[in-house]
Amino acid sequence: MDHAATGQEALARIAGADDLDTLEALRVEFLGKQGSISGLLKTLGKLDPEERKVEGPKIHALRESVSEALAVRKDTLETAALDARLAAETIDLSLPAPSTPRGAVHPVSQVMDELAEVFADLGFAVATGPEIEDDWHNFTALNMPESHPARAMHDTFYFPDRNDDGREMLLRTHTSPVQIRSMIQQGAPIRIIAPGRVYRSDSDATHTPMFHQIEGLVIDKGIHLGHLKWTLEAFLKAFFERDDIVLRLRPSYFPFTEPSIEVDVGYSSQGGRRVVGGSGDAPGHAWMEVLGSGMVNRRVIAAGGIDPDEWQGFAFGIGVDRLAMLKYGMDDLRAFFDGDVRWLSHYGFSALDVPTLSGGVGTPA
Repeated sequence: MDHAATGQEALARIAGADDLDTLEALRVEFLGKQGSISGLLKTLGKLDPEERKVEGPKIHALRESVSEALAVRKDTLETAALDARLAAETIDLSLPAPSTPRGAVHPVSQVMDELAEVFADLGFAVATGPEIEDDWHNFTALNMPESHPARAMHDTFYFPDRNDDGREMLLRTHTSPVQIRSMIQQGAPIRIIAPGRVYRSDSDATHTPMFHQIEGLVIDKGIHLGHLKWTLEAFLKAFFERDDIVLRLRPSYFPFTEPSIEVDVGYSSQGGRRVVGGSGDAPGHAWMEVLGSGMVNRRVIAAGGIDPDEWQGFAFGIGVDRLAMLKYGMDDLRAFFDGDVRWLSHYGFSALDVPTLSGGVGTPA
């Protein structure tokens, strides 16, 4: 048999196949169980050894060449079909978005973005730190040595193992350790906010074992309480989008600030919810504590590697979850972490409602 002629004919027919169905029919004709080339392979068993040595390599070479030609032609036809399909198909990017929301931004995430937007306008950068912290950064560097009674104020989650420096490891109880890390890394002057998750062993309608906090820190020359009061007042006016915010500063105690100040804001009750605005001494109004603050303790500045005789500063801490509750009328902090889609669809925000100072930092979806 003239295998070369058979091969040339097969290759010519394969090259002329203009669609995948025709090509598949040729594959079956040549290489199927009843195919012509498969039939040649079956004849090898009837040949004597000498003839088999001559005919065997020819038939196998024929089969390989036809198989390769089929694969190449199939790839060519599939590529051409895909190109034709892509050329014919179009996507109209101007179609309107689905009317039914597919998801919502959690109020905590929204408030975090609002806070970042407000403080960015005041010149603050965002700093972050680890949630698994050592006790030096979380307590000692913040003027709370091991025997300090202020440690009892924090119901702390400790880990059983210490780090390589022999320090106890824990889930951070506040974002204040970021202050220490930022001062050590950046030096002075510094102006940062540190938002993030914090952990304390506490749970009721207004407390959860994990909650969100934002810490603020300013270190510079000539900083005094007037700068702190103006910063907090500007922030609260922008966050609540009201100009009638009235603050009351009360002396307090925090180990990492001296003097320490609790900040109250005036509010009134409207429709069963607290609405911030006006003086707490006005008729129908009252005072509500919203954050803690103060001038950074000299020991804390020194722990951050900065000379407290040259640099001064203030710090403040705010509970993000409570701010969200106050601004958007939520009455139970535990619902923030239930994962209830119905709750989120009611209190959530559209992903397109990005907070901006010009467009408003708190427009609900």
